[in-house]
Formats: sequence, C-alpha cells, structure tokens
Amino acid sequence: MVETFSIAVIGAPGVGKTSIIRQFIYNDFSEVYTPTRTRYVYRPSVILNGSIYELKILDVPPISSFPSNSNQEWMDLRCLGVRNANAYILVYDICCVESFEYVKMIRQQIVEHRGNSSSEVPILVVGSKRDLQRQRFTPRRAVSVLVKRTWKCGYVECSAKFNWHVLLLFKELLGSSVSRGARQNHTAIRLQGALQRNRCSVM
Repeated sequence: MVETFSIAVIGAPGVGKTSIIRQFIYNDFSEVYTPTRTRYVYRPSVILNGSIYELKILDVPPISSFPSNSNQEWMDLRCLGVRNANAYILVYDICCVESFEYVKMIRQQIVEHRGNSSSEVPILVVGSKRDLQRQRFTPRRAVSVLVKRTWKCGYVECSAKFNWHVLLLFKELLGSSVSRGARQNHTAIRLQGALQRNRCSVM
C-alpha cells in the first residue's frame, strides 16, 4: 500500500515557495514573480529507499496566522488542510529579515495550536535564494544554531533558481517523516543526517 504524506509549505510573500515546489516537481524556474493568491495542491510521487510515497504538497498563500482550530481552518479556504499536515516547510528569504520573523511567528503558532502532536510533526525551516547570499541579513550559522538548537527543527538553505539543495530539503523532510514511527527524539539531528541515509527520486 502506498503511503501518502501531506506537506504544507508556508512563507511570507515573495520568498520563493512556489519556485521551490515547481523546481522540485517540474525542474522548472521562472524569473517572473507571480503572487500565490489561492491554495494550490501538488501531488507528486517519490521513491525513497525503494518504497513509493505519494506527496500532497500544499502551496499555502501568505496567511496572517496559523489556524488555531478546525473552524478557523474551514472558514479560510487558504488554510484548508494546514492543521493536519504531516510535516511543514517554513520558507524565508535569507535577504529579508521580515520574512524570517514571519516564519518565527508561524512556527510558534504551530507548536501552540497543535498541542502535544507538535513535537511529533517534522518542521523544516528553509532559507531560500542562497544565490543572493552576499545580501543576507545575518550569517548562516546564527540562523542554523537558533533553528536547530532552540527550535529543534531542521534547517536547509537552497536556491530554486539554480536547483541547489531543492531535492535535498524534500528528501530530508520525507526521511524524517518515515523515521518517526521508530524514533521520536532528536528531530534536528535526524533531519540533517537524512541525506547520507536515504536515496530519493521524483517519479
């Protein structure tokens, strides 16, 4: 039986969420920025360590807050399916400190509103636009330490434009989700080590 994983991709306007998703699925990148105004669902299949998984990737438009309950989720169609996602990718622009503050807010709300399950849901923070690293607002190490040690989340930087580390971030998140059944601790360590352990390809 093929397992299905739901992944919600969330970020502030213009951080490159859709570009990352499209690069992962279609090996495609557009220089033209088109704002995400409605929730869009992608359904690729991937092979990880010889097993097939179906992904339900939610490209979530910018939301003011993470839905605190099911009623709020259903009232705003942009949030549909977000509360029950199996994993989260929180994207920020390494050149924009405001986009990182947005990710910080959403992560905290996920922890608060998903209760006990929040510690069991993989969260991967992604720094996008690595090709513009000379314009970054803070050194990579400072963010990495905060995210991995304090937030206990995984951390990856990527460039959708040059298809750098795009496959890696989905591979790590899926690898972490698969391993959840066996171990429940040291999320950040497992996320960062997934590259060496798992082999992943998009069908």
